[in-house]
Amino acid sequence: QVLLVESGGGSVQPGGSLRLSCVASGLDVSRYSMAWFRQGPGSEGEGIAFIESIGTTVYIDDVRGRFAIWKDLNRNTLYLQMNNLKPEDTANYYCVAKTYGSPWAGGHRGRGTQVTVSS
Repeated sequence: QVLLVESGGGSVQPGGSLRLSCVASGLDVSRYSMAWFRQGPGSEGEGIAFIESIGTTVYIDDVRGRFAIWKDLNRNTLYLQMNNLKPEDTANYYCVAKTYGSPWAGGHRGRGTQVTVSS
């Protein structure tokens, strides 16, 4: 059984930082494409940072330069470092894992961790 469990969310002021973790069990993160998605109130989930099994990373324009995604293969964990957070980053953040060539919508996903950015 595949299980993805996120943690690390919280409430921070604008300009602050958080590090999110996604611990995987039942799959080897080195063999999967993985991503962080976020879903704000009343909106659909949006992929913001992606990492392929070979390590290639892609970011949407809104977070490029502020966020970083990586995998720790020893811990079988996906991370997202978020710096210079803005109020518009407020959302539930969740990780998704999928095999190469398959759609993100069909991947395994966690329940998420809430990030709130406000002064």
